[in-house]
Amino acid sequence: MAAVVSIALELLVGALALGVLAVSTVLFVEVLAAILGRSSPEAERGERRSVAALIPAHNESLLIAATIRSLAPQLLEHDRLVVVADNCTDDTAAIAAAEGAEVVVRTDAERRGKGYALDAGVNFLRAAPPDVVLIVDADCLLSADAVDRLARMVVARGKPAQALNLMQATADAAPSMRLAEFAWLVKNKVRPQGLDRLRLPCQLAGTGMAFPWAALSSATLATGHITEDLKLGLELAREGWAPQLCHGALVTSKFPSSSAGIKSQRTRWEHGHLSVISRDAPGLLLHALGARNWKLLAMTIDLCVPPTSLLVLLGALSWTCGALLWLLPGSVWWPLAAASIAFALITASVAASWFVYARKVLRLSDLLLGAGYAVRKVPLYARFLVSRQIDWVRSRRD
Repeated sequence: MAAVVSIALELLVGALALGVLAVSTVLFVEVLAAILGRSSPEAERGERRSVAALIPAHNESLLIAATIRSLAPQLLEHDRLVVVADNCTDDTAAIAAAEGAEVVVRTDAERRGKGYALDAGVNFLRAAPPDVVLIVDADCLLSADAVDRLARMVVARGKPAQALNLMQATADAAPSMRLAEFAWLVKNKVRPQGLDRLRLPCQLAGTGMAFPWAALSSATLATGHITEDLKLGLELAREGWAPQLCHGALVTSKFPSSSAGIKSQRTRWEHGHLSVISRDAPGLLLHALGARNWKLLAMTIDLCVPPTSLLVLLGALSWTCGALLWLLPGSVWWPLAAASIAFALITASVAASWFVYARKVLRLSDLLLGAGYAVRKVPLYARFLVSRQIDWVRSRRD
């Protein structure tokens, strides 16, 4: 009986260590490629065809005017700007109309979420389809030439294009918010740039996304999934429309200032990401291998890298379990070795990302507090196991 228990422990701890090692290796390769790889050539300068900018908005009266004002000057005479005021109880629709946008008012208390708003917007455009649809969240600002770069890249390559999407903490933000800004930078800048330099597609980031009309109009949008952008990118890759990074375009936004807003936002992002990993990744891997869809395979492997805080926790857990197992009489050493390599790769990836990209964002002393930041998120990951969030909830801005 003791031998059976020992073998079971070795298999369990070994599987954990090897799993963490696999995703840590993916992260390390992406970071290394971002730092050392050659930048891909600037996207071919395709023709600047008609663009419809689509902004889904739910109670965004505080910020939508600024978003429209950063976007509208970049639109040409034949372009359109459409705001979907989705289940709003404030004056989002009136503000958008006053700023010159076409407004679609949608009210449906049962079917709530960004996906439903996007579906309504695309259906509104079907009467006079544009060549390119650009999706921008209602709390974002675009760099001066973002629309032109994204639109031309879509036309030139015939694939969706994703702008760099960065979130910023306020000037007086606490160290925990600076750590969150750093984690976002690794996820939405460092890793996508690494994939781009490996000539691989990237995930959709939810805003600053441009699509050929043929791709978006045939996609399944009307879902209440809390990370609809992640699922949309994988669905498009499965159909041959793998998104590509447009690193010359930039979209920025601010983290919510309220603690309730921050908590809601983190829960939605991370529970949604983990749900897609657990439910969709195995099937996507099998489909990609069977269809020899290497771009979908690359995106699915990238998807399997969990949020940075969770990866740090899993690395520490696998190392601790490996060390305890090694101390048992007659036990093997390889789970500890695998966990040690994995933890080294995680540490190297985080340190290199900070040194190259984030020294102006985050002090070294705050980075060293990252372990404590990760530990404080244990309840968030525990809730995923026992009571995961499945419904879309807007993050409070104020």
